[in-house]
Amino acid sequence: MAATTSSNLLHFSSSHTISRLTPLKTTLLTCSKRRFSANGGTCTTTGVRCMAVASEAESVKKTSSYQLMTLTNWLLKQEQAGIIDAELTIVLSSISMACKQIGSLVQRASISNLTGGQGAVNIQGEDQKKLDVVSNEVFSNCLRSSGRTGIIASEEEDVPVAVEESYSGNYIVVFDPLDGSSNIDAAVSTGSIFGIYSPNNECLADIDFDETLDSEEQKCIVSVCQPGSNLLAAGYCMYSSSIIFVLSIGTGVYSFTLDPMYGEFLLTQEKIQIPKSGKIYSFNEGNYALWDDKLKKYMDSLKDPGPSGKPYSARYIGSLVGDFHRTLLYGGIYGYPRDKKSKNGKLRLLYECAPMSYLVEQAGGKGSDGYQRVLDIQPTEIHQRVPLYIGSTEEVEKLEKYLA
Repeated sequence: MAATTSSNLLHFSSSHTISRLTPLKTTLLTCSKRRFSANGGTCTTTGVRCMAVASEAESVKKTSSYQLMTLTNWLLKQEQAGIIDAELTIVLSSISMACKQIGSLVQRASISNLTGGQGAVNIQGEDQKKLDVVSNEVFSNCLRSSGRTGIIASEEEDVPVAVEESYSGNYIVVFDPLDGSSNIDAAVSTGSIFGIYSPNNECLADIDFDETLDSEEQKCIVSVCQPGSNLLAAGYCMYSSSIIFVLSIGTGVYSFTLDPMYGEFLLTQEKIQIPKSGKIYSFNEGNYALWDDKLKKYMDSLKDPGPSGKPYSARYIGSLVGDFHRTLLYGGIYGYPRDKKSKNGKLRLLYECAPMSYLVEQAGGKGSDGYQRVLDIQPTEIHQRVPLYIGSTEEVEKLEKYLA
């Protein structure tokens, strides 16, 4: 009988023990002392001599496809590296939990009857949506329960609130719980924006909130009104086709995407860098007639094909988070200027313009009010508004030249 050949099967005698099998390319198996059964001609033997000619596969170190970097793990690594402390880790984890809850509410808004107006206006004089109120409560509750937040300042609150549940930390957190809520009923992108400032011992969290401001509460307002250059961390969460959590703690910009399978934010982009220039602008041109002439000339220049024969493309969602996220990835410029109706624009410095400017600078871009760096502006009130031009460095500098 001819020798039996196999490419993937080995027979070993009982006198050999094998602790580890290694991949073999080719194996030649021969039988000695052959005996044949009557019915099948099967080769059996009292002693098998196995000759294997093979080469061991090189040992290659591979990363497991199941190795995932969650936001929680990433924060712990930053803590271990001494970049942030345990208190800030807890605050950021609480914010991510708020974003998960809000994201779920946004996705089920129509089903849960959370579309439409609340029938009230906020301190800004803007009509509140139902989700504005709910999102503010969710955000506030998560920060309170963290036990590491001293003061919170929200777009939906008249004044900053001292958090009596704070035990050992008093980070100052400013936030817009649901940016772009006017888009909710149309299921267009919305988001949450936040910024975190360092603890301020001049404003302790053991005071009771009252409608009338006493001297201690005035101190709280003063401590919250810090320039964006003092930010320790900032970020936003975008509720769109995916729920994306973008964060910077001063070491670059990182993006995490919520995986519904695990219920966790997973790291999807590291050290995001905005292109130095771009061909997309994002302005509400419905207000064109209300802008000053210098800004109009700038806008006209973007529409001029020029030597390239191709003008800039216009993209405007009406949600700061959505428009900014696209600008961060693709480059270009986003702008909300002052006009004849809104002398200082409509975006709030403390919890919209400053956190976004912090992020764009961490990504190599620029944030400006048209004349100066947004992060250098000292707030004089909680809900102060400023013009905002943010995006690729070359694009923002080009605009500043027109406005000069």
